[in-house]
Amino acid sequence: MPTPSEHARLSVEARLGERARTAWPQIRQLHVRHRGAFAYVEAELAHGERAKLMRLRYTGTVGKRWGFALYLAGSDRYEDTVLPTGSPSGTPAEALDCACRLHLAALDI
Repeated sequence: MPTPSEHARLSVEARLGERARTAWPQIRQLHVRHRGAFAYVEAELAHGERAKLMRLRYTGTVGKRWGFALYLAGSDRYEDTVLPTGSPSGTPAEALDCACRLHLAALDI
């Protein structure tokens, strides 16, 4: 499994941050931590709560397509998931939009 370079890690963080700022006003800040081929994304919400959202898996292309897994709060794990486009991978923005639609709606914010 390929491991992202520092450039790829910074690129995905920038893309996610930009998407959160433009599309998700409920999010005060995104927190991204990297471990091997994975980027774990958590949102700090406007009222101070933090919510785990998703995990991205690096596929070897900087900023293009990342594997997508949703965080399942009930089981405290990540589950590989298909995006609304029908693909198991997509851009970081597509993945963030999908995760936010599900998680932020569940929080009713």
